[in-house]
Amino acid sequence: MAHQPQIRIPATYMRGGTSKGVFFRLQDLPAAAQVPGATRDALLMRVIGSPDPYGKQIDGMGGATSSTSKTVIIAKSERPGHDVDYLFGQVSIDQKFVDWSGNCGNLSAAVGPFAISAGLVDPARVPRDGVAVVRIWQANIAKTIVAHVPMTGGAVQETGDFELDGVTFPAAEVPLEFLDPSAEDDGDGGAMFPTGNLVDDLEVPGVGTFKATMINAGIPTIFLNAEDLGYRGTELQDAINGDAKALAMFETIRAYGAIRMGLIKDVSEAATRQHTPKVAFVAKPAGYTASSGKVVNASDVDLLVRALSMGKLHHAMMGTAAVCIGAAAAIPGTLVNLAAGGGAREVVRFGHPSGTLRVGAQAQAVGGEWTVTKAIMSRSARVLMEGWVRIPGDAL
Repeated sequence: MAHQPQIRIPATYMRGGTSKGVFFRLQDLPAAAQVPGATRDALLMRVIGSPDPYGKQIDGMGGATSSTSKTVIIAKSERPGHDVDYLFGQVSIDQKFVDWSGNCGNLSAAVGPFAISAGLVDPARVPRDGVAVVRIWQANIAKTIVAHVPMTGGAVQETGDFELDGVTFPAAEVPLEFLDPSAEDDGDGGAMFPTGNLVDDLEVPGVGTFKATMINAGIPTIFLNAEDLGYRGTELQDAINGDAKALAMFETIRAYGAIRMGLIKDVSEAATRQHTPKVAFVAKPAGYTASSGKVVNASDVDLLVRALSMGKLHHAMMGTAAVCIGAAAAIPGTLVNLAAGGGAREVVRFGHPSGTLRVGAQAQAVGGEWTVTKAIMSRSARVLMEGWVRIPGDAL
């Protein structure tokens, strides 16, 4: 029996924020995978090690969590005012699909550093020392991200003293600006508040009816009150992820929320759209001990937020969800804003399972409609490994 040799593809394994993923230059992918479609999806799934019925991704680069089952494709941008195009693929762990429906805010921090090191940014725009401003077109959601990448001696600076809860070691700070992150009203469920309301009664058959803020800013997210679900907002991963009944409840809420947001037409579609929308619950400030053992006092935060990604409670906070939290907190009357004490605010610090995070957002009402012009937060990024990934030749 003849066996095909493995295919070798240039790739870089990077941490961005509290996520990890495999980064590719578009030009380095096999020709058939340089365009969207089944071949590209098959390649990325095989690289990550999915679908894996064991849920471990042993035969691939994935780490068996939503934070580590990620892929990124970067290309020089032909769009005016942008340096690179950034496409994110969330690879399902145990099912056969790649979800292209949203961005990864954490890995957004690694896009600028990768693009500079990969020669995709005009050298004239990159200082030898100082800060390189990389203008990124986020292709999944058609939005602009501006990354401020520190440079030292002509190379991207990766080490530093910036600490990010959810990441063990300090690194160089990469400030990110998410420009106009709120969805535009396209008449087809694409508004920042798809239902037209800051708070809705979300009816979930077999589960209950909940107050919900359904907002699309950074990433579509359904916010609920923790106490309405029987939680305090101080929960860590095991309290949720070890409870199969709770996970099923959240997935049902997510599916019916997706319908209300106009993202899907039938609950059955939610199974293959796991990346969006997110579902999260909020609560007023309270003290707790984070997963690292760090003590978070009620006075350290404006509110508490716990969010689920790909069916599990996230160990920290998704970057795009953080953008959404900042946006919702800036708009008086949303559940996020009310949990933070109400009123106008441009900066919020929230508690998550790994600690705290600060995010800023600028919101304004125009013609009776809310919009967010910018959201700002800092992450860090680091190359973990670079070289080639290999996949069996018959995988495509």
